[in-house]
Amino acid sequence: MEINAVLANFQPNSLLCPSSRSTAVATPTFLHRSSSQQTRFSPPLFHKIQVLASASSRKFNEANSPFKRAVVLADSYSSEASELAEIDWDNLGFGIIPTDYMYMMKCTQGGSFFEGELQRFGNIELSPSAGVLNYGQGLFEGLKAYRKEDDSILLFRPEENALRMRQGAERMCMPSPTVEQFVEAIKETVLANKRWVPPPGKGSLYIRPLLMGSGAVLGLAPAPEYTFLIYVSPVGNYFKEGVAPINLIVEHKLHRATPGGTGGVKTIGNYAAVLKAQSAAKAQGYSDVLYLDCVHKKYLEEVSSCNIFVVKGNVISTPEIKGTILPGITRKSIIDVARSQGFQVEERLVEVDELLDADEVFCTGTAVVVSPVGSITYKGERVSYGIDGFGAVSQQLYSTLTQLQMGLIDDKMNWTVELS
Repeated sequence: MEINAVLANFQPNSLLCPSSRSTAVATPTFLHRSSSQQTRFSPPLFHKIQVLASASSRKFNEANSPFKRAVVLADSYSSEASELAEIDWDNLGFGIIPTDYMYMMKCTQGGSFFEGELQRFGNIELSPSAGVLNYGQGLFEGLKAYRKEDDSILLFRPEENALRMRQGAERMCMPSPTVEQFVEAIKETVLANKRWVPPPGKGSLYIRPLLMGSGAVLGLAPAPEYTFLIYVSPVGNYFKEGVAPINLIVEHKLHRATPGGTGGVKTIGNYAAVLKAQSAAKAQGYSDVLYLDCVHKKYLEEVSSCNIFVVKGNVISTPEIKGTILPGITRKSIIDVARSQGFQVEERLVEVDELLDADEVFCTGTAVVVSPVGSITYKGERVSYGIDGFGAVSQQLYSTLTQLQMGLIDDKMNWTVELS
């Protein structure tokens, strides 16, 4: 087909192909219900997306898109958007599976984000002198979407991820999308990739928002341009053990974060810093590493990508948020659920020696949700907590939280957002 014939019928959409001349953005409507009900989101009908196959059509959008792919919109979802992707849903691990679409939005330093768009999932172009590549000016978030039996999709507390990204952006001298922009972008991306949301009970759609300094910079300074990008992938359990107990080793020489540093925000450099200790631990057969504070070297901080909880009787203790520990959204949710069920939750300094006398230990995070700890090794001594699975407390909290996330029980917390 000639490119002129294609373009003669091309009608830009303000969400996916925004016009530089248009300031109005068509947005879907949604209703906030009472605290005992979920938020329902009704998608627009113009999300059917087709990629132009010819080389000449791809050139049409090259000037405006680093992804080198033009898109044409029709009036409704394609049939593939409502059908499940053909993959082995019973054997999902935690790894990248390329999906259909990703979302991108840009702004300049000192400016505001506007006119984001969906693009076909693929590689992006960055200058070799991009701020994120040279100086690590980048943040990421992680959240999940679940499919219900009625085929609707649930998001879990996306506004909390938006707020955390904004807090991290301020620390990293970066502009950030508003909470509303962040949440709407998440909804658009999930709906465009609906066929990749696993069937109920088979896993979840992991959502990865990125914020990075994409503009070119040579001297140490904030980048002149920023990119907000979202991609998704269907996932199963994070640890190879699944929901079986994991085995941790306490790291007392290397440290994840320092006071006054960036340990309390989800910046990309925090995770590169744990790879050395984590790789060594896994080579010895451990699941992951538990870090101590870098000053006294005796207080628990967190696992490489999880928060830690210690159970003794009816008391659940977790390290307090003091700038070196990431304020996990799953952590926050577990604390609220535990208190609502009558547990005493203490956010305080937790000494490593308290692990010796604990009834249970468990980790929390978006990827793992709640993961029981079977053993912890510290300076050559191993303490075990149970080999058969969850302890009674962690099992109770895990069941409640996952049922909330999957829409299996009434959401009295008003934490879920429903996409239909």
